[in-house]
Amino acid sequence: MIVQTIGIGMTLFVTGVLGIILNRKNIIIILMSIELMLLAININLIVFSILLDDSIGQILALWILTVAAAESSIGLALLVAYYRVRGSIGVLNINLLRG
Repeated sequence: MIVQTIGIGMTLFVTGVLGIILNRKNIIIILMSIELMLLAININLIVFSILLDDSIGQILALWILTVAAAESSIGLALLVAYYRVRGSIGVLNINLLRG
């Protein structure tokens, strides 16, 4: 049971990494892939916390969920503001903001 759950977490993490690598043009899919990777880390933290009979992993998983929620809300707010200015949310156009 534990090995299967760890395998699910690893599969989710690899799916998130592949989502970032294979799709570099859509920023929303990149943000969703980052959230998927954080979810996979949380699953593995909770499984190892239960396996080792220690609550630190569960506390850390709650902390990561809080940071992930803040990251997604700030990221989406930035995307909405950028879309209003430029009319597009293409990743290639975001480099124009540097100068």
